[in-house]
Amino acid sequence: MKIYNVTDENFRKYGKVIKDIDFSGFVKAMEEETPLPEDVEYVPGLAALEALPVAAELTVKTFGELPIQVGYCNGHNSKLNALEYHKSSEINVAATDAILILGSQQDITDDFTYDTAKAEAFLLPKGTAVEIYATTLHYAPCGVKGEGFKVTIVLPKGTNLDLEKGHEGGEDGHLTAKNKWLLGHPEGGLPEGSPMGLVGKNLCVDE
Repeated sequence: MKIYNVTDENFRKYGKVIKDIDFSGFVKAMEEETPLPEDVEYVPGLAALEALPVAAELTVKTFGELPIQVGYCNGHNSKLNALEYHKSSEINVAATDAILILGSQQDITDDFTYDTAKAEAFLLPKGTAVEIYATTLHYAPCGVKGEGFKVTIVLPKGTNLDLEKGHEGGEDGHLTAKNKWLLGHPEGGLPEGSPMGLVGKNLCVDE
């Protein structure tokens, strides 16, 4: 699979590199305070990250004073498995090199399928932060050449928490957590009953 860099021109439709904020505090805390499991672990919010000055700066500069949560996605992964989107931007800060597989919400069909051949992969180098736009499909990062990854995830507060009501049909049927719409791949190993929608190959960054 061809892997671009987030500094390449074709990343611009998916997001932007953030250059005016110092994210070194996140990187240091991720190295010292978070695990590197053999599978993939996502934590919506971690006090050690949310207490850092850079979190307050992001609240003002990037999220327009909306309350945020700062967590992480760490582990080992090389496959797409699913794609999700939010009705808001997401900030990713790499504490290790990582690869993001991304797509465009505009390419989801009327029957809520998405052809994985349209997705693209991008290297997110250690220490780099990107804003992933609300219309960008994404999921758990991948490691580089089999290595583990650690990525800080910043989102509006409450995102990815448990739903309080049932949701069925159309886009609503793909809502699997608060502010999280999911299209799974049949070979993605998702929990039983997860909404599917990805057609084509379950992409792998090592191929």
